[in-house]
Amino acid sequence: MRRLSRKKALSLVKELDAFPKVSESYVETSASGGTVSLIAFSAMALLAVLEFFVYRDTWMKYEYEVDKDFSSKLRINIDITVAMKCQHVGADILDLAETMITSNGLQYEPAIFELTPQQRLWQRTLILIQSRLREEHALQEVLYKTLLKGGPTALPPREDASMEPLNACRIHGHVYVNKVAGNLHITVGKPIHHPQGHAHIAAFVSHESYNFSHRIDHLSFGEEIPGIINPLDGTEKITYNNNQMFQYFITVVPTRLNTYKISADTHQFSVTERERVINHAAGSHGVSGIFVKYDTSSLMVTVSEQHMPLWQFMVRLCGIIGGIFSTTGMLHGLVGFFFDIICCRFKLGVYRPREDVQLHNQMNNLNNHQTPLLADNVPQE
Repeated sequence: MRRLSRKKALSLVKELDAFPKVSESYVETSASGGTVSLIAFSAMALLAVLEFFVYRDTWMKYEYEVDKDFSSKLRINIDITVAMKCQHVGADILDLAETMITSNGLQYEPAIFELTPQQRLWQRTLILIQSRLREEHALQEVLYKTLLKGGPTALPPREDASMEPLNACRIHGHVYVNKVAGNLHITVGKPIHHPQGHAHIAAFVSHESYNFSHRIDHLSFGEEIPGIINPLDGTEKITYNNNQMFQYFITVVPTRLNTYKISADTHQFSVTERERVINHAAGSHGVSGIFVKYDTSSLMVTVSEQHMPLWQFMVRLCGIIGGIFSTTGMLHGLVGFFFDIICCRFKLGVYRPREDVQLHNQMNNLNNHQTPLLADNVPQE
C-alpha cells in the first residue's frame, strides 16, 4: 500500500512538472544558435562581474531631522597663523548669551609666516581639493568613505630649523562654547574682562605693526575627524594695509556620521567671506582684525553608509541571467522566423527577376492556346 501511495504521489508530482525535459533526439543544434549562445553567455558574465562591483560599493544616505540637543557644548578647533607677534594679538569668543570665553584653551606659539616648499606644496594641493569639492559635491562622499585612509590634513612641520625671525603667531587649540551664535575674533591686544563686556589692550601696540595677513590651516566644529577637509582649511589672506578687516560668516550644521570605519558627532559648515579696509573718513567703520561669526542650524544631518543586501544582489543577478537568456532566445527565434519567410518566398518564386516572370507567363499562355487545338483534333467515337 505504501509503495502504491508513493507511486501515485510521484506520478502526481510528475504531472505538475512545469519544466518538461525534451529528448535529445528532438533537439537540433545550429551554428547561428551556437553564436547567439556564445554572445549571451559573454554578456551574462560581463554584467554579472559589473553587478558584483556594484554590490561591493557603498553609498551615503542623508537624513534630516530637528536638532533637539541644545544643552551640550560646541567644540571649536582652531589653527590660525597671523603675521604679527604673539604679544601684539589676542583671541577670544563672545556669544549672544553675553558669555565670554577666553583663550584659555588656545596656545600662542611664535612662528614663521612664510611656508617651506614642502608646506607650500601641501597648501596648493589642499586648495586644489577645495576647488574640486565646490564643483563636484559628490567628492565629499568619497572623503566620508575613505576616512582614516588618507594622509593627515594638518600642515606638515618644517623640515629643519630656520634662522629666519619669528615674525608671526600661531594660535591653535580648541575651546568649548554654547550652541548659540557667537563671534570668534583675533585683533590687536590681549583681551581683558570687565562688567560692561570685554576689551583688548591695544594702546601699547604701534599702528605700523598692524598686519592681519593670516593663514587658516584648520578650522572645524565638533569632534575632530582625520581625513575630513573643511571649507576654510588652507585659506591664506595677504594684505598690505594696516587697517584691514577680514570677516567670515559661518553657518554650522550638526552632522552625525555613521560609516563602516567610524561613528562620530561632528559639524559641517558653509562660509561667506568678506574683507574691507577700515577708513573712518570714508565711512568704513570697524576694528582691524579677523572675525569669525558663526551660527548653528536647527536641523541635524545624519550621514550613514549604506550597502546593498545579499538578497537584493541575488535577485538582480537572477534577473540579469534570466533576462538575457529569454531576450536572446526571442531575438534568435524572431530572426530565424523572418529568415525562413524570406527564403521560402525566394523558393516559391515571389522574388524572381522580372525577365524570368515574363518568360514564365509566356509559357503559360502558350500552353493555354495549344490545349484547345489538341482537343479539336481528337477523333470522336
